[in-house]
Amino acid sequence: MSAKAASVSSREEVLRRIRAALGDVPATGGAAVGSEWEAIPRHYKRVASQEREAILELLEDRLRDYDATVVRAKPGAVAAEIARILTERGKLRLVIPAGLPEALGEPLPGAFEFVVDHGFTPAELDGFEGVVTASAAAIAETGTIVLQNVPGQGRRAPTLVPDYHLCVVRAADVVETVPEAIARLQPTAALATTFVSGPSATADIEMTRIKGVHGPRFLDVIVVG
Repeated sequence: MSAKAASVSSREEVLRRIRAALGDVPATGGAAVGSEWEAIPRHYKRVASQEREAILELLEDRLRDYDATVVRAKPGAVAAEIARILTERGKLRLVIPAGLPEALGEPLPGAFEFVVDHGFTPAELDGFEGVVTASAAAIAETGTIVLQNVPGQGRRAPTLVPDYHLCVVRAADVVETVPEAIARLQPTAALATTFVSGPSATADIEMTRIKGVHGPRFLDVIVVG
């Protein structure tokens, strides 16, 4: 038997056993499932409790706690801030998603090589010095940036393979709580979505912290507004 046939056979056997185990469970319609879902108690915090400036400061504090660098910029000054940060980082050749200038509302700075991602392989992405993207939202309480597969943010791979990520977040897209972010993302919930809380870092059983295991080691964030 080929490996493919064995895989199909194993899957069918697993499904057969699941069906057999569920044989005595009465079928439930979509309306009943929806009703049960709505009846689940939700006593956790679901709305903002702080003023706008306090929420932005909380996001900055959380991101810095994760070893990210955070700066503020006014609309119209984003390109200049991008140029300053990339110059200080010594980055020249970066991959960007299609539609990034439109998402930022202004052209990207000159003197850098910005290459639009058209489906680069992981090996090709590894040849870039970093990636620059916009974002869909940011969550202050958890210090999390949310990216979706849309113009200006792009595929997941370019934000995971290069060792450096510069992300632009609009202040208007910053919410305080996770439930607020989930509600905000509901219209585009079917899209591939990535939640980024600082540079990639993990710890082994001896609590040795290692950066860059499953994403960029370095993250810079520009909050615009």
